[in-house]
Amino acid sequence: MAQTTDTPVSQPTLGNYASVIGLGLIWGGTFMVVAVALRGYGPVTVAAARTGLGALALLSLVLAMGRPLPRLSGLLAFYVVVLGVLTTAAPFMLLSWGQQHVPSAFAGLSMAVLPLFVLPLAHWFVPGDRLTLRKAGGFGLGLLGALVLLGPGITAAGGGDLAALGRLACIAATVCYAVGSILTRRCPPIDGMWLSALTLVVGAVILMPAMLWVEGLPGVADPLVMGAIVFLGLVPTAFAALLRVQVIRSAGPSFMTLVNYQVPVWSMLFGALVLGEDLPGRFYLALLLIATGLAVSQSGRRRGH
Repeated sequence: MAQTTDTPVSQPTLGNYASVIGLGLIWGGTFMVVAVALRGYGPVTVAAARTGLGALALLSLVLAMGRPLPRLSGLLAFYVVVLGVLTTAAPFMLLSWGQQHVPSAFAGLSMAVLPLFVLPLAHWFVPGDRLTLRKAGGFGLGLLGALVLLGPGITAAGGGDLAALGRLACIAATVCYAVGSILTRRCPPIDGMWLSALTLVVGAVILMPAMLWVEGLPGVADPLVMGAIVFLGLVPTAFAALLRVQVIRSAGPSFMTLVNYQVPVWSMLFGALVLGEDLPGRFYLALLLIATGLAVSQSGRRRGH
């Protein structure tokens, strides 16, 4: 039987902290770039191109570096396929579709809710990452922030309100990422670069046919829009996917949630200052509540508890 990476989380290193800072900046700006790409292409095309370019870039890199091909057991193949769905195909599609109907700042702010789902999942599935009373308190604050973020009109989603459905799609993407973080930690041993590349391949295999069926073959668009597509595939997808896997497997999925301190701040700054988005007051209140919840839940880790 393949041995899993089901080991206690290790003490984060300086390199881990540098990685999460870099990921915060990259992912914080991603939502702005997606908004630009959606000016010329449909949401399925944006998600498919992002995944396909990312897969091509990472596959080229691992082959050029001469990394040995992983031996895919049945269990490992299962994890790769599920992770491909949960960390690439589903969230990329949900975010691209949702951003047609919500500001890019909302999509970025919704990523801050990710720890709400990681904390209880890690309690049950990651040894040494227990849900303490302090973490539960942070969870409660963050949950309140999530409800404020969704807003009072969220019940209109059942009636087909696109803005409400867009907000729910962004939150659903965070659920996918949270489950994917836990499964990445428990995945059987595999080179991190190969895991990133293969999950992107799975996402591309799912999204490319969907793109052709729903939106057809993409054509030439404005150079800024096409540049946004290329950036999405190479930086926040290929490069960040590799960095994300390395951080999760070395420091654990709960530590990875530190990225979420930065992502909403950067996304709101880029949305307001670059795209000129009008941000309602509840965004700032939600950010305060979620950030406070994150600080409370992580304070025990910093103290070594």
